Amino acid sequence: MILPVIAYGDPVLRKVGVEITKDHPGLKDIISDMFETMYKALGVGLAAPQIGKSIRLFVIDTKPFTEKNEDDDEFTDEERLQLAGFKKVFINAKIIEEKGEEWDFNEGCLSIPKIREDVFRKPKIRIKYVDENFKSFDETYDGLIARVIQHEYDHIDGKLFTDKISPLRRRLLKGRLNDISKGNVKVDYKMKFPVKK
Repeated sequence: MILPVIAYGDPVLRKVGVEITKDHPGLKDIISDMFETMYKALGVGLAAPQIGKSIRLFVIDTKPFTEKNEDDDEFTDEERLQLAGFKKVFINAKIIEEKGEEWDFNEGCLSIPKIREDVFRKPKIRIKYVDENFKSFDETYDGLIARVIQHEYDHIDGKLFTDKISPLRRRLLKGRLNDISKGNVKVDYKMKFPVKK
């Protein structure tokens, strides 16, 4: 089922998600709905707070990165293969380490449509999590996959990518962010706006 994506300004996006157990009510359906919602919105990641649930769960599928860039040299063949095959569920994730020299990348967010900003993040992470079968993992990622994980991980900690830009940029975006909260934005997917009249 395709769910509405919660828009900027809703308090649920600022709550720190709680850990869940394998008997969390409707977990299999929640995960399925999140993937379906993400695909409909043409996203590469979606966190549970973005569908109104304050739990430590996010899903990622980076294949669309490779589909959008088939004709250019943005990725090596190895990177393209890695991105095309990266589809995962992260539950109760904990980033243990972030390292390397920060690099910028133009990020967007389904909860903040029509706004993209350069965000600096460290290139390599180590993360512990369980998957949809509650199998434990302790893995290291780098590059674009690490960045997508960091972006979604921020969501389960109540943070948004706009928190990582300069105060000046945030002030300049204030009117557009307020418009998103009010539903004054045109999108091709279902959204739920906090202050829509």
